Amino acid sequence: MANLRVGVLGYGTGGRVFHAPLVAATPGLEVAVVVTGNPERAERARADHPGAEVVADAEAMFAAGVDLAVVSTPNRTHVPLALRAVEAGVPVVVDKPFAPTAEQAQRVIDAAAAAGVGLTVFQNRRWDSDFLTVRKVLDSGELGSVFRFESRYDRWVPALRDSWRELADPADAGGLLYDLGAHIVDQALQLFGPVTEVYAELDSRRPGSVVHDDVFVALRHANGVRSQLWTTALAGTLNPRFRLLGDAGTFTKYGLDVQEPQIKAGMKPGEPGWGVEPESDHGTLGVGADTRRVPTETGRYERFYAEVAAALRGEGPWPVDPASAVDALRVIEAAVTAGTERRVVTLS
Repeated sequence: MANLRVGVLGYGTGGRVFHAPLVAATPGLEVAVVVTGNPERAERARADHPGAEVVADAEAMFAAGVDLAVVSTPNRTHVPLALRAVEAGVPVVVDKPFAPTAEQAQRVIDAAAAAGVGLTVFQNRRWDSDFLTVRKVLDSGELGSVFRFESRYDRWVPALRDSWRELADPADAGGLLYDLGAHIVDQALQLFGPVTEVYAELDSRRPGSVVHDDVFVALRHANGVRSQLWTTALAGTLNPRFRLLGDAGTFTKYGLDVQEPQIKAGMKPGEPGWGVEPESDHGTLGVGADTRRVPTETGRYERFYAEVAAALRGEGPWPVDPASAVDALRVIEAAVTAGTERRVVTLS
């Protein structure tokens, strides 16, 4: 069978580092069109994917004909481009955050459902090595009844960058809550389900910053578990990536998933060492001195586009239900309200 043609909209970090390499590594898919109006990025796209057509706008991509559109552009363009793909009858992958608001995201879902067009959201960190390990530990039952989940996704970026992510307009969905926060909120919901209460502390710490770059969010899940989530641009030392507390033990995990730096270094899925964390980053599980090391699961970003390819062929579901991204956006919106009004927000 001929490969399915994929059009990648945007060739910044998302398109260049995540989507295009993963698409190219997926049997049955090919990067057929790359959309970018930036001459330097266009040159890079031609070098990275010599068989792809590089065009300046979305309309040229649709005119070229694609079987899948991947929206990896600034956040404010996610909704109009996703709706344009739906209008053209082209299944679409939308990068996170799905939309600046839950209402806009739901509008895309409704449009896709009405048109019978496939739709999914790139929540790739569901396939992080550390997150897969957390799932394995939870499934083992060794923690007993888990009552608290701690997640940190920290960086050291003390200087502002020339990026739309630093813009204050809500339409840009800038700041860490919508960026890295979209991952850690999604992961908490995937592990422990719906949220009933949201509390947040949202600050702008770096000189000149007009977006939230130091974020703490506390969630109470309907099942009683409490999630405490941190993300900051000013973490100068290593903190635990995950900590889970149960009535039979504790699991602590340091270190970040390695797949992003591996892709940036030119590694491809399936190559030796892909998605494999060093032993030094293995977590610990137990009580007091009675603990054991837990080998980290292998990261599997390639599973996302493998499942997309299967869905396009009618052989399986889309990898991420977009309704789950709406749920995460509702939590993020509640966190903005909670942090701004300094109160706990209740979700029904």
